[in-house]
Amino acid sequence: MAKKASSSDHIRRGMDKDAIREDIKQHLRYTLAKDDYSRQDWDDYRSVVWALLDRLHSRWLDTQQAYYEDNVKRVYYLSMEYLIGRLLDNMLVNLGLRETVAEALEELGLDYENIRDAEWDAGLGNGGLGRLAACFLDSMATLGIPAVGYGIRYDYGIFYQSIQDGYQVEKPDLWLRYGNPWDIVRPELQVPVNFYGHAEMYRDEEERLRFRWNGTNEVLALAYDTPIPGYQNNIVNHLRLWKATSSTSIDLKSFNQGEYINAVRDTQLNENISRVLYPNDKVFVGQELRLKQEYFLVASSLHDILRRFRKQSKDWRKLPKYVAIQCNDTHPNLAIPELMRILMDEEGLDWELAWDITVRTIAYTNHTLLPEALEKWPVALMRTLLPRHLQIIFEINRRFLGDVQTTFGDDKDRISRMSIVSEGEEPMVHMASLGIVGSHKINGVAALHSDLLQKTLFKDFYEMYPDRFTNKTNGITPRRWLKQCNPELSQLITDSIGPGWESELDRLKELEPFVEDAEFLKSFGKIKQQKKKELA
Repeated sequence: MAKKASSSDHIRRGMDKDAIREDIKQHLRYTLAKDDYSRQDWDDYRSVVWALLDRLHSRWLDTQQAYYEDNVKRVYYLSMEYLIGRLLDNMLVNLGLRETVAEALEELGLDYENIRDAEWDAGLGNGGLGRLAACFLDSMATLGIPAVGYGIRYDYGIFYQSIQDGYQVEKPDLWLRYGNPWDIVRPELQVPVNFYGHAEMYRDEEERLRFRWNGTNEVLALAYDTPIPGYQNNIVNHLRLWKATSSTSIDLKSFNQGEYINAVRDTQLNENISRVLYPNDKVFVGQELRLKQEYFLVASSLHDILRRFRKQSKDWRKLPKYVAIQCNDTHPNLAIPELMRILMDEEGLDWELAWDITVRTIAYTNHTLLPEALEKWPVALMRTLLPRHLQIIFEINRRFLGDVQTTFGDDKDRISRMSIVSEGEEPMVHMASLGIVGSHKINGVAALHSDLLQKTLFKDFYEMYPDRFTNKTNGITPRRWLKQCNPELSQLITDSIGPGWESELDRLKELEPFVEDAEFLKSFGKIKQQKKKELA
């Protein structure tokens, strides 16, 4: 006989209005130690979030357990930004609880819109690249694809804009000023990330030539997890963000001598890595910080990915069977030399096997057609910051150019155009070229874009690897951009063609017969006018 759920368990997991109302009340009193006399909008907002998380966490644990039991292949999405916006409304839509929560809040004398507006936009992205990443996470959870998104937990995002005397004034985006109730810190997951130092060659017990990376500076990456629920399917994936912390707190000797700035200097420099999205790279220290950010994301994420893989298999040849790493633009393409470094230097694989595994594991999404917008790094900077990775990139390039020469002959212009490392007054590492050479698939984000990549920007590479290039047309999640943004229009669509279009957008074609329907057009016009008034 099944064990009957306790009253407290029902309050934490029940999807009815009464359970949610009581859960909100309990979080206000017992989690926040607030009452009707001391509560503020932010307290009510957090109480609602934690009531939702009670329902999400059980689904999250069940989902992850099912993934482990089924020994599934996972998608790992690496992106420097995630433009996820405010999460409350989106979470409620995906859980099918927006109306229920609004009613529960009304019984508590609270207004749902006021609670919703208390949330700050997450300062994790600022453009189409970040919005694509957020939509992909939502879509993968809705499709039931086992996936983890990896990014950086920026303290301040990019900036907060205000207008003073007709001019834009940029201020820090203090999106974390009150904390973030959606994420869970994982103090047991602190990953060491290394910079600087030098690469050393040696021979192992079998007299094989090996390399190790010594004399490095260590930074710790601390994991924060945010649940990503699918649309009304009980599946919950997650976004794992890394915050940079120092492996040492303060220099106590300097502090006791009154040198307070020097005492915390190294700590502050390390923590700057996750301080701001896209620091200004017009100055050298900003350029160095950006490269640090990119490697910080890659190193911490790969450490976590391989930790999870080791639970599935001890055979590195099976890595592509269980792991798919998708690099969102060129920023995470350092995953290619980093995975090579781990497989060769730490796991003892030879170059040929490590390279085969790396290429079959990693794929790369390109976002731009402008040659000047393609990311590249000075060799001198990479030699200082990531000396072992530069060695690996040089060797990748040497072998690749040998293949180019074998395929196309001694065409020096072509060899120069296709080289991952450009020569000149300031030699540069071209990250897009590295991504193409080290990935099994390269996709554009629209049919025209992908076609132009093959015919113009990456024509030489397409002629070398035609099977690697593909197209994946970008879309949007209709849950956020229609059902959440315009619930009245969404209801009209559901009343007209029935439910289910939220996860099958092609079904909107079923609205075509209503183009001459007077009643439908009247309702559509009313909703349109209402939304114009709300905007005004």
